[in-house]
Amino acid sequence: MPKIGYLLPTREQIMEGRPQTAPLLSLAERARGLGFDSVWVGDSLTARPRHDPLTLLAAVAGRLPGLTIGTAVLLPALRNPVILAHQVATLDQLSEGRLMLGVGFAADVANIRAEFAAAGVPFEQRIGRMLEGLRLCKALWSGRPGDWDGRWRTTQAVVAPTPFRPGGPPLWIGGNLPASLDRAGKYFDGWFPIAPSASDFAAGLAQVRNVARDHGRDPAAVGGAMYLTVALDDGAAKAEDRLNRFLERYYSQPAANTRRRQACYAGPAEGLAQWLDSYAHAGAGHLVLRFAGEHERHLSAVAKLRHA
Repeated sequence: MPKIGYLLPTREQIMEGRPQTAPLLSLAERARGLGFDSVWVGDSLTARPRHDPLTLLAAVAGRLPGLTIGTAVLLPALRNPVILAHQVATLDQLSEGRLMLGVGFAADVANIRAEFAAAGVPFEQRIGRMLEGLRLCKALWSGRPGDWDGRWRTTQAVVAPTPFRPGGPPLWIGGNLPASLDRAGKYFDGWFPIAPSASDFAAGLAQVRNVARDHGRDPAAVGGAMYLTVALDDGAAKAEDRLNRFLERYYSQPAANTRRRQACYAGPAEGLAQWLDSYAHAGAGHLVLRFAGEHERHLSAVAKLRHA
């Protein structure tokens, strides 16, 4: 059975005019009590405004010691890597090494391009900035004074504290195109996509691990995880309507457009168990679930499935 994670509805609460963090922490506590293995937070500055993920996860870690926490996903290219390295190291210390850093490079859509412009980051350079920035983070996490001469420059820089986990938290990245699979296999600790079917996930993970092997890495050490959107209801038609309304409100575009790019389930709870199992059999060791509203009900339903 893969580990099951829960994505806090930070974006949804902002959309509903409810910025208070206490309900989010209560949901995290509820998930922990129901046996969920991890709690996750998404990231956006202006494209889809929401709570800052690292700050909120610090509160979750402080409230719920021993719980795995993660970003799904963080956009490192929007941040100065020296500052990011310091923040992440502190958060990893706070969580006692239970931080998973899911990262991404952002889709090419108008509001995300505007987000990068607002942060003063050239959108076309986002992948190079992300890769170099994460290499700089890892260098700083070593605890050894070091120089860096690239997009950023450091002279005998030291970040303290270093992360609780030597070398820093695991870095997971998504993406389904050949270049994305190549990056995951070469540089990252896990592949964390949002789109493929279970069969496509199995093929993609095999490719990622082949790339890892070809570059002298242990392919078995590269993990597989999936980000999945779930809408449960008594009937398939009601669940489909719930999912479509959720996606259209969240992304401001037809639900069909989003469903072509994201793995989604709409239906009764019994069918969800089989759907999740298909990803487990495909090699996913961690499934991060985003619910289409009614979080308490969805959390309880998934918990019952796990204990059935």
